[in-house]
Amino acid sequence: MVWTVNLSKLVLAVDGFTLITGVPANILAFYTFCKKIRQRSTPTDVLLLSLTISDLVFLFFLPFRMVEAANMKWTLPYFLCPLSGLIFYATICNSTFHLTAISVERYLGVAFPIKYKLKRAPRYAVIAVVFFWLVSMAQCSIVYVMQYHHHSNPNFTEPSKRNSCYDEFSEEQLKILVPVRLQLFVVYFCIPIPICCFCYFRCIYILTNLPNVNSKKRMRSIGMALGTLLVFIGCFMPFSVSHLEGFIGGYSTEWRPYALLTCTLNACFDPFIFYFSSSAFRDTFKSVLRELVRRMHLHCCYSTFSCLLQKGGAAEQRIHRANDISSQ
Repeated sequence: MVWTVNLSKLVLAVDGFTLITGVPANILAFYTFCKKIRQRSTPTDVLLLSLTISDLVFLFFLPFRMVEAANMKWTLPYFLCPLSGLIFYATICNSTFHLTAISVERYLGVAFPIKYKLKRAPRYAVIAVVFFWLVSMAQCSIVYVMQYHHHSNPNFTEPSKRNSCYDEFSEEQLKILVPVRLQLFVVYFCIPIPICCFCYFRCIYILTNLPNVNSKKRMRSIGMALGTLLVFIGCFMPFSVSHLEGFIGGYSTEWRPYALLTCTLNACFDPFIFYFSSSAFRDTFKSVLRELVRRMHLHCCYSTFSCLLQKGGAAEQRIHRANDISSQ
């Protein structure tokens, strides 16, 4: 990839927006789900907590990529390059697993409410979460293989001497990398997207045909289903399509950096899913919002009162000066 000024500005804008909005929202979600799990946990709470942790880890390593974009080359210690790459890609893959699992859990709860309630247990969600993390980290370890793979080409630049991070590949590397990217396309998009579509469209169909469901709850569930699908498709489809094009052509696509930006935005879109998925998160969000409004109101009242005091003091001083002049 060749850095340009426009690409650098775009990456910094998207990553900066994601960082500013995603960090406080995910910290709030982390606090909420930890508190909820300590009280009474459900499989959904476990999945949402793990997804929140994945997003926070992603956001923690995002500044490394912002530094590269700002300098238009990799200037940090080189061992951080494969490490940040591993975390970046593994958390993206991890998010697709979690969003798919949440869709399945929602569908089972709506389609088989009694039977599923008797069998649902948080420990199954914990097992699934551990599996998701292990598989994502293992499959994305290809980043380390590519960075430190032995190159037979004598003209190829050693990784530690390059100015870019995980962007320039030899033909020898692409022979290994391209088939792996096809596998990522199948495992993290072709399989999850039909599952999510089936689960959420079935949820919408069932909810719209149940007469006794509260209309507010029905609309919230439908909004959560549609929102999750839009986030999934909008954030992960461009990146997945770049895998497929790269496999067909046997190269890394030039527009891949732009596709990665949509994946980056997922970290600040996930809290919207949390809002519709968890009543505990909605309650926490509303209480925090009320507290912020209350403090802003108090601050405004204090500022107005201070301003009035200052004006009153100035007026009093003018009166005293006028009295002094008249007495003379």
